[in-house]
Amino acid sequence: MADPSLFWLAGAVLLVTAGVATSLLPHRRAHAEQRRTAWSAARAAIDSAAVSRDAAPDRVPEAERLLTRAESLAGARGGVDAARAAAEHARQADRLWREHR
Repeated sequence: MADPSLFWLAGAVLLVTAGVATSLLPHRRAHAEQRRTAWSAARAAIDSAAVSRDAAPDRVPEAERLLTRAESLAGARGGVDAARAAAEHARQADRLWREHR
């Protein structure tokens, strides 16, 4: 017959593992959703800036530099902070092209 304390130990390990899993899974899902949302916004801002670039009558070097930086960040596929930075660069480029019209 097996030692009863072994069963208690296995039960405790199982309970701790279940507790950790139920705590981490929602956090990971929320983080993944936040990352997808940030990259979606960044891609939309980059697309909007590209349309403004195509509609601009003249070149705007600063805006082109900002858009290139945003596209570079998007290509690297970083985290939420990189997505927010890419979106901000793209919005600034878009604003510059709109002001230049």
